[in-house]
Amino acid sequence: MAFDNSFIQYKVILKITNMKRRWLCKCKSTNPSFLMIVLIAGITIISSLTFAPFITIQYVLAQPSIIKDPTLKAESIISGLSSPTSMAFLDNNQILVLEKGGQVRLVSNGQLQPQPVLQVSVNTESERGLLGIATMSGGGSQGGSSSGGGKNTTTVFLYYTEADPLRNRVYKYQWNGQSLVNPTLILDLPAEPGPNHDGGKLAIGPDNYLYAIIGDLNHDGQLQNFADGPAPDDTSGIFRINRDDGSPAANNPFAQSGNNLLSKYYAYGIRNSFGMDFDPLTNNLWDTENGPASYDEINLVRPGFNSGWQKIMGPISISGHSEDQLVKFPNSKYADPVFSWKEPVAITDIEFMKSSKLGVNYQNNIFVGDINNGNLYFFKVNKDRTGVELDSNQPTGVADLVVDNNDELSSITFGTGFGGITDIQTGPDGLLYILSYNDGNIYRISSQS
Repeated sequence: MAFDNSFIQYKVILKITNMKRRWLCKCKSTNPSFLMIVLIAGITIISSLTFAPFITIQYVLAQPSIIKDPTLKAESIISGLSSPTSMAFLDNNQILVLEKGGQVRLVSNGQLQPQPVLQVSVNTESERGLLGIATMSGGGSQGGSSSGGGKNTTTVFLYYTEADPLRNRVYKYQWNGQSLVNPTLILDLPAEPGPNHDGGKLAIGPDNYLYAIIGDLNHDGQLQNFADGPAPDDTSGIFRINRDDGSPAANNPFAQSGNNLLSKYYAYGIRNSFGMDFDPLTNNLWDTENGPASYDEINLVRPGFNSGWQKIMGPISISGHSEDQLVKFPNSKYADPVFSWKEPVAITDIEFMKSSKLGVNYQNNIFVGDINNGNLYFFKVNKDRTGVELDSNQPTGVADLVVDNNDELSSITFGTGFGGITDIQTGPDGLLYILSYNDGNIYRISSQS
């Protein structure tokens, strides 16, 4: 390539390890050697620098783009968060946002408040930290009374890796309008050996029970489908419990198992998950699951679901295993994922769009995020609400419901540039909100008009 004395501008996209950020380098020079300096400096730059009058280097975060629908836009509405993991709307004007380091931040009237509303002591090694939140109006009592709070109180559940003792725990708090008070331990779970696969997402089900998800913590037991492994130990599953005290919910699938730990379980055989949500039309639970070197999944989680880990990730037909090789507790049942990624993208949250504000095409259908690419994916649910359906414009190769290559990945990618997605929520205003771990932003998707 020849260089001349005209103005030269280059846009260099650099991936910074573990940051997943894009930096824009602009250089202006009449000397090619200066251009090489810009490229080298751009790798380690942490602030805007100026080299004499010849070179100026700047960085900006890449802006998200909605690539599948030109009628929609994504814009940052909140910035300045530190490694945010989950969020929940308190009302039309307030959002609680969790930061991995143990801070609960309040967004009020479109502004991030300067001080946390709660600081908890957490272990942050690997995937540990302040991880999940769920809220509900009222005192949080399972029977509907105001135990611990009146009818105007908001109850907040938090999942975090407590530092001392080292445990993954779910606490119930009351929101008093300014802070979170009156913590009550609801669920006490292991955190070792870990330190990854801690799960952490929480949800209040349509049945008003609390659902909590935890990964395998690198255990090799019966809950990970090793028949001769240790007995159930509060790993690799989804719990369905009473909000008052964490006791097993009525009619749990393993309630008659004779095992008190297993009686809290709604599903097991889960490697790790960063997302779950309920279909607003059927009330069925769906989750996401992270594979090791292959196969991330979206699953329809029926009562007693065995997701298959460590024997099966992705469709059973390509796993080399059969259902007979799984650990079967009474009332358990295996089912293939409704969709898979052969090359893991580190899939995170899943959200059923609970509004028609973006268009009726999106209402009651699924948005899913990932952490590796910062991509937002969209899926239509099929007519019987048991899986996803593809349109005629998508590559024929994805008809097997497995993404095998970049073309197939592009075909389901709805938006890009979100900097590692950790949460997706339908807001009270009917718009879609995206939480970015790497950018420290909340993005809102709305109509262009």
